[in-house]
Amino acid sequence: MSTATFLKEEHAIFRKSVRSFLEKEVKPHYEKWEKDGLIPRDLWGKLGQQGLLCPWLPEEFGGGEADFGYSFVLIEELERVGSSLVGVPLHNDVVVPYLWHYGSTEQKKRWLPSCTSGKSVSAIGMTEPGTGSDLAAIKTTAILDGDSYVVNGSKTFISNGLHGDLFVVVCKTDPKAQPAHKGISLLVIDADTPGFTKGKKLDKVGLRSQDTIELSFEDVRVPKANLLGEAGRGFYYLMEQLQQERLIVAIAAIVSAERTLELTLDYVKERKAFGKPIGSFQHNQFTLVELATKIEIGRTFLDSLVERHMNQEDVVKEVSMAKYWLTDLAKEVVSSCVQLHGGYGYMEEYEVARRSRDIPVSAIYAGTNEIMKSIIAKKMGL
Repeated sequence: MSTATFLKEEHAIFRKSVRSFLEKEVKPHYEKWEKDGLIPRDLWGKLGQQGLLCPWLPEEFGGGEADFGYSFVLIEELERVGSSLVGVPLHNDVVVPYLWHYGSTEQKKRWLPSCTSGKSVSAIGMTEPGTGSDLAAIKTTAILDGDSYVVNGSKTFISNGLHGDLFVVVCKTDPKAQPAHKGISLLVIDADTPGFTKGKKLDKVGLRSQDTIELSFEDVRVPKANLLGEAGRGFYYLMEQLQQERLIVAIAAIVSAERTLELTLDYVKERKAFGKPIGSFQHNQFTLVELATKIEIGRTFLDSLVERHMNQEDVVKEVSMAKYWLTDLAKEVVSSCVQLHGGYGYMEEYEVARRSRDIPVSAIYAGTNEIMKSIIAKKMGL
């Protein structure tokens, strides 16, 4: 858990409130949700009642005008319970900011209050079956016809997709644009729009209760009034907001690493082999010391970036470093800790087993770690 200087007394009070809510409403049920493969929809309403949805929004839209420190605390506490709760930060700090930054006054009044109450769950449709990191190559089109855009195409790996009500969909409004990224726009599409179909929940290796699905659009008519910002500016909007998305992934990664190490330290002090605790063997001690050191270094770097982000600095290069390095570190930590648990690390009753399934995808989503390295290389002038 962070002890960063940007966290004040009000953040500590908020943390206690969040933890109390999670202890009551989430932790007792989380393992069942994992087995069932779905977090219940009514959790969103409870989160809204507690003021845990988009607390950074102005009061007129149901928020509390809170700083990013509140989002930071909430992300930490959610991740400590389980990675399948990632849909909440996705809604709060990835999708809704698009509506806030690029929406018109009318659009904000129409959409934001339901996002803070939990009546509307938001999702973003970027990835397509044949297109992952190469956003400029998307094939979903939105062709203007009178006062409507006609949308055709499909999206995949859409988090919050099953429960989703509002979808920010990345489309080509000008398929002939050169370069291709200048033809990309963002449309907000309601889940009940005719021709918009949700596929079945995808069967993932990890994040089992987090709802991830495919979407398809067949001659979906979307009012022109649902265009977010300007036509042809979508790619630039995405680039502007990815710093925060990747920072969120880095925050969750360090918390997962810390939690996994904490579980393992408890285990190696209790588990005995050859007549003494396995934590007393020098090899195991050195492994744990090395992991703890890397986690401390990662935490310090991350906390400094969050503070700079809160100061509205451009830290795209450093956030890209944090996203790739901390997610790789979390994978290293969970791999070593499963090994230290021995056969028990492979048993469902041990949290470390779940962590081992959940953490690898963090090196893939929000831009693969290879893409992070490409961004860093460009920022270095290479």
